[in-house]
Amino acid sequence: MNRAFNRKKDKSWMHTPEALAKHYIAYNAKFLGNTEVEAPKGTEVVKDAVRKLKFQRHIKKSEGQKIPKVELQISIYGVKILDPKTKDVQHNCQLHRISFCADDKTDKRIFTFICKDSESNKHLCYVFDSEKCVRAEEITLTIGQAFDLAYKKFLESGGKDVETRKQIGGLQKRIQELETENAELKKQLQELEEQLMIAHVPPAESISMKLQSTDVFDMVPFSPVTPLVPTKASNGCPPPPPTTLPPDMSKDLFGAEPFDPFTCGAADFPPDIQSKLDEMQEGFKMGLTLEGTVFSLDPLDSRC
Repeated sequence: MNRAFNRKKDKSWMHTPEALAKHYIAYNAKFLGNTEVEAPKGTEVVKDAVRKLKFQRHIKKSEGQKIPKVELQISIYGVKILDPKTKDVQHNCQLHRISFCADDKTDKRIFTFICKDSESNKHLCYVFDSEKCVRAEEITLTIGQAFDLAYKKFLESGGKDVETRKQIGGLQKRIQELETENAELKKQLQELEEQLMIAHVPPAESISMKLQSTDVFDMVPFSPVTPLVPTKASNGCPPPPPTTLPPDMSKDLFGAEPFDPFTCGAADFPPDIQSKLDEMQEGFKMGLTLEGTVFSLDPLDSRC
């Protein structure tokens, strides 16, 4: 993977893997906002975004508005931007969508990262002003470490044998189609049986027993209660067809929970696993670039 961590080679990570894998690292900062950029990487790209958002900050400051404070929670699952009081999540940036991260060498508190929006697929640049006691470089290195750990986790679990997982996803889809087709055939069979009862057509004497319907695997479907056999009602009308409970839409065909690329087992895949894995593989393959740069902003810029 082309992580392109442009730091000194003797620079070590700041946190234990467990802190980012099982918990998260929290930082407080002022959020200058985000703005759309044309490219997923590049120093000039973030420079333009920082200039734009700092200019907007000056306008808001002149109008008496304060820059909102936020809490950043960094883990292998992404960078969450929350309200520090209510803990409401304002933005949730997944790590495989973050492609560029930079901090200012001159203004030690300004840092930024570029993330691809999950809905619009546009590249957005987020800009922050860290607390006085925290250097921006510490935060960007924490994001870099989380990205590195997330990529390793992806390879160890969710990213293994991607092609095999795609094939399993295709088989799941085919099985679902067969189940639907089987249910339709059962429905047609039931309608024919009801028509026979209405027409008072007696069954053939040669048939001594009724064959039980089977599923796509030629097995008798399991039912916790005794199957209901349609019988003629006392008023001469056929009974209503038995009702069936709706399937649990929160689980997939095999009853698996929603997909987690770091904890999923060999068969715990939702129907859209192919697109999820492709997206994560593409993001991790692009890599995360960490840079320390000089944004060359207006020297008259003052703190809020």
